[in-house]
Amino acid sequence: MNKKMGIIGIASALLLVLAGCGDKPSAAPANEGGIASPAIVSGAEGNVEASQQPMDSAVPDITEQPTAGNESPSAEPSPSVAPAEDKQSQTIDVYYTDSQMMDLKPAKADIAYKNDTEKYTEAFKALQKSDNTDLISLWGKMELKSLKFENGQIVMDIHKPAEAQLGAGGESFALSALTKTLFQFQEVQSIELLVDGEQVESLMGHADLLHPMTRENSQ
Repeated sequence: MNKKMGIIGIASALLLVLAGCGDKPSAAPANEGGIASPAIVSGAEGNVEASQQPMDSAVPDITEQPTAGNESPSAEPSPSVAPAEDKQSQTIDVYYTDSQMMDLKPAKADIAYKNDTEKYTEAFKALQKSDNTDLISLWGKMELKSLKFENGQIVMDIHKPAEAQLGAGGESFALSALTKTLFQFQEVQSIELLVDGEQVESLMGHADLLHPMTRENSQ
């Protein structure tokens, strides 16, 4: 009887041992100072989830500054635009006739120009118009085809339409108005006036047209 009870006790002990070996721990053992949270893995072993990584490694550094000698192309200065050439301005005397065409009358006019050729062209344009109703332009209906200046001489080529025709007194005043206006520029020594590219004996058929007109023969 005692022997039978001993066998039963041994068998019971073996069952208890086997039952204890089948249990698995449900949590990692506690470390000193608290319980450690288990690491969460995803994919390959040891690959820690991104939310557990340090913040410094998760955000790329975009504040890097260019080093000397390696500036960004956008930092290069834009090429400067050359300023337009400035014009000179001058107030000149321009000659007209009175409403009765009895005499020549001077008036002031402002012109702007970049070079000598443009200066004399603008002076002739001023001779063609008057802002004063009491002063009449004698060249208003003439057409300037070309003008050039070389070696102290102005060479003008004009076209004279039929409506630009004047009487003897008007033609004389017109030539005097032209020479007085252009000879006020000290560098101008002579004026060669052409009609449609040709030298003509008379501008309007009443007075001789000299080739060229000079300061001496235009007095």
